[in-house]
Amino acid sequence: MTKKFVAKYSRWLHIYLSMISFVIVLFFSITGLTLNHADYFQNNTSITQNEGKIDSNWISATDTLKIKKLEIVEFFRNKYKVKGSVTDFRIYDSEISLTFKAPGYASDIFINREDASFSLTQTNQGLMGFFNDLHKGRDTGKAWLWTIDVSAILMTIISLTGLILLLFIKKKRTAGVALLFAGLILIYIIYHFWGQ
Repeated sequence: MTKKFVAKYSRWLHIYLSMISFVIVLFFSITGLTLNHADYFQNNTSITQNEGKIDSNWISATDTLKIKKLEIVEFFRNKYKVKGSVTDFRIYDSEISLTFKAPGYASDIFINREDASFSLTQTNQGLMGFFNDLHKGRDTGKAWLWTIDVSAILMTIISLTGLILLLFIKKKRTAGVALLFAGLILIYIIYHFWGQ
């Protein structure tokens, strides 16, 4: 593998992977700031509460096997626009509890097994909460988790190909490598003296 080949394909990878991943890199950069400085960014959290009754045929006061989970879940999705995945469905002697979660959103439902009454609390953290949860991969599903992994791989390749390209520029190689080590030392000093 010649130097010319390495330089050519490093440049190609660096340019085109930077363009392909531009939006996602920008997204993670901005949301990194909003997460780190949450006090400065308004979080419009809203809480909605509802009470009512579900169909008593869907629950049983005595037989756990007769509880119709799908019907219960779809009732809340259709009538109250509950969204996200069911992350918890627990059946107790006197109560059923459900939790739905999505980025920036959560719903908690408690159903009384005696009279089929329920209380529903929906918490919506607004657009900033939605973006921050996407950044963290919280309650996002497997497809988004794969997106985060692919983004991390792309950022790693972009960084490494940028370093390789720097090493091919004789006039800037020494200064560039010196700045690289200066950055490493600075990060260590900041963490060691002020990071704990």
